[in-house]
Amino acid sequence: MDGFLYQASIYLAAAVIAVPFAARLGLGSVLGYLAAGIIIGPVLGLVGSETQDLQHFAEFGVVMMLFLIGLELEPRALWDMRHRLLGLGGLQVSISALALMVIAMAYGQPWGVALAIGLALSLSSTAIVLQTLSEKGLMQTSGGRNIFSVLLTQDIAVIPILAFLPLLIVTLPVQKLAEDGSIHLTSPETAHHGDGHHSLSLVEGLPAWGVTLVTIGAIAGIIFAGVYLTRPVFRYIHASRLREMYTALALLIVVGISFLMTLVGLSPALGAFLAGVVLANSEFRHELETDLEPFKGLLLGLFFITVGAGINFTLLFGNMPAIISMALLVIIVKGLILFVLGRAFGLRGRHQWLFALGLAQAGEFGFVLVSFSVQQNVIPVDVAETLLLVIALSMLITPLLFILYDFMSRRMEENAAEHPEEEIDAEGPVIIAGIGRFGQIVNRLVQASGFQTVVLDHDMETIAVMRRFGFKGFLGDPTRPDILRAAGIAEARVLVVALDDPDAAIKLVSYARKNYPSLHIVARARDRTHVYRLYQAGADDIVRELFDSSLRAGRYVLENMGLSDFEASEAERIFYHHDRDSVRQLAELWKPEIPASQNQAYIDKARELQKELETAFLTRESEEKKAATAGSQT
Repeated sequence: MDGFLYQASIYLAAAVIAVPFAARLGLGSVLGYLAAGIIIGPVLGLVGSETQDLQHFAEFGVVMMLFLIGLELEPRALWDMRHRLLGLGGLQVSISALALMVIAMAYGQPWGVALAIGLALSLSSTAIVLQTLSEKGLMQTSGGRNIFSVLLTQDIAVIPILAFLPLLIVTLPVQKLAEDGSIHLTSPETAHHGDGHHSLSLVEGLPAWGVTLVTIGAIAGIIFAGVYLTRPVFRYIHASRLREMYTALALLIVVGISFLMTLVGLSPALGAFLAGVVLANSEFRHELETDLEPFKGLLLGLFFITVGAGINFTLLFGNMPAIISMALLVIIVKGLILFVLGRAFGLRGRHQWLFALGLAQAGEFGFVLVSFSVQQNVIPVDVAETLLLVIALSMLITPLLFILYDFMSRRMEENAAEHPEEEIDAEGPVIIAGIGRFGQIVNRLVQASGFQTVVLDHDMETIAVMRRFGFKGFLGDPTRPDILRAAGIAEARVLVVALDDPDAAIKLVSYARKNYPSLHIVARARDRTHVYRLYQAGADDIVRELFDSSLRAGRYVLENMGLSDFEASEAERIFYHHDRDSVRQLAELWKPEIPASQNQAYIDKARELQKELETAFLTRESEEKKAATAGSQT
């Protein structure tokens, strides 16, 4: 236990010190995590052999990241990406693998080893690239979307690559990397079965058709559960009224799907992404995003630290020029291929450079493929050690490539036609917080007028009823900043605060006005006191929930008391404008710490305004009489 606490303290302290420092220098969090790993590992020697085990655990952050990305993609959007997935992504993997295979053969490697090396190096770092794109706000740019398409293709490609690598096995003793770095030689049979343990698998020993059926069944099960089972389970959890149960359920979804994928021999990351896509239309989407985001960030940070800590500086210093040259060669070759492919698929300017520089490195799946290739006796151990170092070094250089992109993009003129792509907002320009009787009318009117809305409410039954009638809403507390960010408040133009709880409405308006000054806030008020509080909190337009309906009722009374439709409408108009002006003036005098009945300045102003209203009506009656007299004389 003491050793665990010591190691945890070292990793957390390194992250807390190095990452903010790197962020202050504008280097990004990824480079900070990598630097922290290098410092506590090769430099100071504070961590050792446990780094490799931690890396396997930390890779779960990549799984969570792909699940969260899947939540952002509706199935229709994924279908719309099919050309980039199959065309751009497929060409990148195949051309890069062949080019790097040729280079490896030029270094004297047999074609089988060279092909395995090319396949391992053709994949880029999903973790580093997506994390950096998110931090820099580049995910919704043209270059960012194409990068995501290629990364998704690469993650999918891991599955057939793993299936293909055993075909390259040579009949030699299998070479395995031990934890202490030594080499063990065993027969292929011993390598797979000599440990006496059987891994959990649903496909082991099955014929090819059986493996196919089980795999398809697992994928179908994920889709079925996402469509039909998540809502009943969320309702069950919601009934407990325990906030931590939402977090437990979110973790269960990701962990359970990952375990199922490993049982059928598929990538956990791919399974998590598929589940995210299935749940993208769910009302629980923002709740899931909010619950998993902290875990994803910490695990990805731990993953980057272990990459830095695992760099073999002894081997690097012993052959530094060659290893650095190989890492740079990988980046240059992949960068050139990406640059050409990006141009062929319509990318120009800074988007083309972002696409080329962002994907030029090798990635974390390269570690998986290299280790698997060693176990299968495809790649010799001495080559694998160098290859792992090249992959880690290229990942270490990646944040510097993004810094280079920032430098270049600031000096690059953009084609005017490309600017709209920078402003694409998939979340919708209007966020409606609260979807009770008040919010429903606002939502229907805005949507019927052709504007997209994002509806948030913390009541599950209300959201469920909405969805039965064809209106999409999301379960989540609208007063939580992380929920608002997930809903896209940074890009929204209008926030409608239609919450039943007056205090929650004040809290939301205050936060939104402070953090998003340009956002237009329309707020629902319960009464005059609530109007004053919302006014001081920063709401732009304040609507008393019963004011307009009361005016209409008063107008009906006047019409039935003998006034004409025009006269009743004029009386309604005069009262409406006078009352709105009165509220603004009284809001300046209202003080929350003093009851209105004891605020003398407020009372005096209210009496003055009431006399002005009576005068306005007397003036209107006088003008009507004069007009009637003039009409009778003519």
